[in-house]
Amino acid sequence: MHYNGGYLIGQISKLTNRRANELLKKEGVKEFNGAQGTIMYVLMDRKQMTIKDICKATGLAKTSLTTMLERMEKQGLIEKIEDENDHRCTLVSLTEKSQKYKKVIEKVAVNMMKEYYRDMSDEEVTLFEETLKRVLNNIEAQ
Repeated sequence: MHYNGGYLIGQISKLTNRRANELLKKEGVKEFNGAQGTIMYVLMDRKQMTIKDICKATGLAKTSLTTMLERMEKQGLIEKIEDENDHRCTLVSLTEKSQKYKKVIEKVAVNMMKEYYRDMSDEEVTLFEETLKRVLNNIEAQ
């Protein structure tokens, strides 16, 4: 039997990034892209996060994330400080400048969820997300 789950997940990821970029552009946002918006979304409800925790929350590789964070810091969207308790760790937080994008990021996230789950029942969404969590746990266990 031939399964296409990995391919489909990859396609969904690419299309999600493209669509998020389109929605941000539609909202007049030019300061960051969809991937950076995901980082900001993860940081919105937390005061600070380590780079490792952001990697886990976003699924981004540390090298990709580091490059994005450097760009975001130059743009004044985030700030990085050394963790006082563990000098090997860097803490990342949103700046006041990035806080003004909170409503736009939330709006894009809501629109993305509506597009993902269009014509799906609550039961289908629940089953789908439970299945994706199992796939994620299988990959993380390696």
